[in-house]
Amino acid sequence: MLPYRLTALCLPLMLSLSTQAISLDQLTGKDASAGLKEALTVAANSAVSQLGQSDGFLGNQQVKIPLPDSLKKAEKMLRKFGMGAQADELITTMNRAAEGAVVEAKPILVNSIKQMSWQDAKGILSGGESAATDYFRRTSSQAIAAKFLPIVKKSTAKLQLADKYNAYAGQAAQFGLIKAEDANLDDYVTRKAMDGLFLMIADKEKAIRADPMGQASKLLQKVFSAN
Repeated sequence: MLPYRLTALCLPLMLSLSTQAISLDQLTGKDASAGLKEALTVAANSAVSQLGQSDGFLGNQQVKIPLPDSLKKAEKMLRKFGMGAQADELITTMNRAAEGAVVEAKPILVNSIKQMSWQDAKGILSGGESAATDYFRRTSSQAIAAKFLPIVKKSTAKLQLADKYNAYAGQAAQFGLIKAEDANLDDYVTRKAMDGLFLMIADKEKAIRADPMGQASKLLQKVFSAN
């Protein structure tokens, strides 16, 4: 027996469909793939648009890129190297770099969607709430990182603090004061920008799965209402 709350949430969806529930197996591969690709395109475009605007990263606490935690612990040393008083400027630069880079992810994500097989689609539809986001991570992370890194480098190069950060962080990493993966500013920002992008895509995916009937497309509703 379904809990009352869950039954109440599902009732509108059940009534809006036919009296017999639609199963994933009853959908044609063409419908399922098309509906899923449409949903992923919506999620990807929304995430990129949201993050690629001014303050898309800096003004969003979910994805704002901070100094690495291990670097914060060494704040006294940072001040000794003349970075402490200008930390805010560095944080702003990191986030502006991410905002400028994230727009480059759109064509890569779209290509990933186009290359999706029916088996990929079926696995996503029957998978967990972040199955589509996991697919994006698996198929596009390398290409996105390659696009992001030179844009991030160009942005941080305008701020001489980036060189100071790398010089200090490289030394600190040798003594275990900072993680080796955080020892290069451009690599760190690139990685955090990608994390933010996939986090926002995951949020959009969860919203679509939670309320498929709230989506405009009838095909999308049909696919994500299947069980």
